[in-house]
Amino acid sequence: LPAVTSPCKILKCNSEFWAATSGSHHLGTEEAPEFCTALRAYAHCTRRTARTCRGDLAYHSAVHGIDDLMEQHNCSKDGPTSQPRLRTLPPGDSQERSDSPEICHYEKSFHKHSAAPNYTHCGLFGDPHLRTFTDTFQTCKVQGAWPLIDNSYLNVQVTNTPVLPGSTATATSKLTIIFKSFQECVDQKVYQAEMDELPAAFADGSKNGGDKHGANSLKITEKVSGQHIEIQAKYIGTTIVVRQVGRYLTFAVRMPEEVVNAVEDRDSQGLYLCLRGCPLNQQIDFQTIRSAQATEGRARRKGPSLSAPPQAFTYETATAKCREKLPVEDLYFQSCVFDLLTTGDVNFMLAAYYAFEDVKMLHSNKDKLHLYERTRDLAPGNMAPSGTSPALWVALLCLSQCWLGLL
Repeated sequence: LPAVTSPCKILKCNSEFWAATSGSHHLGTEEAPEFCTALRAYAHCTRRTARTCRGDLAYHSAVHGIDDLMEQHNCSKDGPTSQPRLRTLPPGDSQERSDSPEICHYEKSFHKHSAAPNYTHCGLFGDPHLRTFTDTFQTCKVQGAWPLIDNSYLNVQVTNTPVLPGSTATATSKLTIIFKSFQECVDQKVYQAEMDELPAAFADGSKNGGDKHGANSLKITEKVSGQHIEIQAKYIGTTIVVRQVGRYLTFAVRMPEEVVNAVEDRDSQGLYLCLRGCPLNQQIDFQTIRSAQATEGRARRKGPSLSAPPQAFTYETATAKCREKLPVEDLYFQSCVFDLLTTGDVNFMLAAYYAFEDVKMLHSNKDKLHLYERTRDLAPGNMAPSGTSPALWVALLCLSQCWLGLL
């Protein structure tokens, strides 16, 4: 399949600059020429991709950031542009500022006025499957760009693209996170990832919140190169995990309820997927899928055949494969089975596995880690009892596989 990627290569420019300057926030004067060399290479890279990046927010942020850094470091725009890797900081130098304002540490400032904050979780993975802040679990179409979160502090938008030609199955191919400027804590920062590009830095090449006094209350940590990053936004008590699994991205967040509900335009809250879920016309339920597969099967028998998924799974082989990583037959397990039957891509099994691992790390209520039945019709925050049988789910998936067998 042709890769669905943007011709704008600003993320590559950002990654190369950060690789060249990693750990160099406190350069001595003898290293300033090398930093300027890296900056000139960064500027040259952005010029090469300028034509395809005209409407890209990350590109414009990077261009302005380069100009600011050149001025701060008295760098000439003329000179060598090779990219030497500068020496890293000594082990143990975390660059933390002990005098960061208390307002830039959410829990410290929160406890002064109230009880301990109540944290919530949202996740998006796979075909895609959405777990909202109220523990509602949905499978959605949501092709194209959709807002996951949009409140007074940050905005998260995902772009979902078809997994196979002509298929309703989509997965996340691009993610943009905008951290809005906040008091004396952080400048506005943009993080952007897409397929095969998971940077360990913001769009301007930095790894923290900028030049403000509480800049280190926003930090990016690379857990696994090109596969797993974590963003800590201490000033709003928020942790974000982004992964690339196979060709696609997963997203998970832990956020205080107070931050979740800090929305200026409450009339538009229903548009934010993590808060209210997918619109009804974008939700997929099993009866709809079964009917669609029947229609598609008749159309295929009458018309030209389409290529089969790259690796075909039967219901039995899909359940066996998912059970390797997800022994509990909850909705993460069922989502794994569903995705393998729909796409034939074994990486969707890993996406479900890592999504559940992120839930275990981020969800504050350990009694709600597992969900056992479709929650589309449940009240927000409800969860099926742990003994609920997924038999209906399984039966419908079996019927779904039968229709696939007829194609």
